[in-house]
Amino acid sequence: MTPRNNTHQIRHAKVLSRAAVLVGAGLLVGLTGCQSDSGGQRPAAKPRPSSAPHGYVEGAEESSEQQSRLVLADAGAGTVGVLDLTTEEITPVHVTPSKRTGGVRGLRTDGRFAFLRTDDATYAVDSGTWTVDHGDHVHYYRAPIRPVGPVGGPDTARVHSDPSVTAVSSVKGDTQIFDRKKLEEGTVPRGRSLSDAGAGAVVPYAEHLLVASAGAGRDTVEVRSRDGAPVAALDEPCASARGEAVTRRGVVFGCADGALLVSEDKGTFSATKIPYGRAVGAGERAVDFRHRAGSTTLTAKAGDDAVWVLDVTDRTWTRIGTGPVVAANTPGEGGPLLVLGEDGALSAYDIATKKRTARTDLLTKGTASAVVEVDISRAYVNDAGGRKVYEIDYNDGLRLARTFPVGFAPAHMVETGR
Repeated sequence: MTPRNNTHQIRHAKVLSRAAVLVGAGLLVGLTGCQSDSGGQRPAAKPRPSSAPHGYVEGAEESSEQQSRLVLADAGAGTVGVLDLTTEEITPVHVTPSKRTGGVRGLRTDGRFAFLRTDDATYAVDSGTWTVDHGDHVHYYRAPIRPVGPVGGPDTARVHSDPSVTAVSSVKGDTQIFDRKKLEEGTVPRGRSLSDAGAGAVVPYAEHLLVASAGAGRDTVEVRSRDGAPVAALDEPCASARGEAVTRRGVVFGCADGALLVSEDKGTFSATKIPYGRAVGAGERAVDFRHRAGSTTLTAKAGDDAVWVLDVTDRTWTRIGTGPVVAANTPGEGGPLLVLGEDGALSAYDIATKKRTARTDLLTKGTASAVVEVDISRAYVNDAGGRKVYEIDYNDGLRLARTFPVGFAPAHMVETGR
């Protein structure tokens, strides 16, 4: 894996020549074939079933380390590219919008697929990198990058997946359930509608669906079968459910009075409330959780000038005053809280003491769409105004480790390979 211990800009000629293709192409119509693997290696020939090694996935290459990639999108031109953090190469991706599409309005990921919301639809792109967690060990995979196709309308609000299904929910309250294996094969199967779920979240979990209805007069999270049939309504209420995250400890839902942690043990589902511990107004609620994949420490904005840190393991909330905040995240497990301010500076805070421990100036303009993505050793910040992505070593005083010029304005960014 490419070392991440030197501050430098990646090779301009290679990246900018590739980026020029991106800028000129935009979101082309009709291309649905596979892109070349950024790693430049062909998968091994399929072994016989009897000789297939543990963890073998047809068409994918297994690695000993996590294979992280960043999916980037231009809000205006609709340019989409995937930056491989191992090879430092960027691959253009052409999805299939109509000619009237003006650009990308939102971007989400489930760890492998990126879901791009445009003016006419939501499109799935296979980033070609993912992690399979078996509990006592994990497998890391890389495969070709390829567009898959439309999975929803332009009003998609949430996307959640497990190894079997992907749930795509709209703001209007309709959720489509897709066979994930078909998506992994590169096709969009016919979705199964879950139209009575309301406008809340639908999260696949423990071979069931968790449904948190918002604004439907119901304050409970329902457990349903994969077919949508009711299984149980959890006793602990979650008023005005908004915001959710999947962790190793279970699924977290944001509630008016705190968070609800839903977990499963041997087929039995239970819910535990994690209250704020004080009165919290609607504008200060945690409604958009961010965290490192695999971590049980979540972050969310607490109004305009503070950040909530939710420790799911200890069942505690911590509010840290940061000043005007654009984005926040944390690696958890003793790591710092990372906060990008409206002034374009990235700051690190000690969560226990609430004190700032480091600060570095990154962005000069256009901070509104920036995010902070975090993995096990690095953080990434997209700079739409500077047409770059920054890699930060958060364990070394926010040292700038690498700078990636991408040749277009990366207004949206997600990290895959988780």
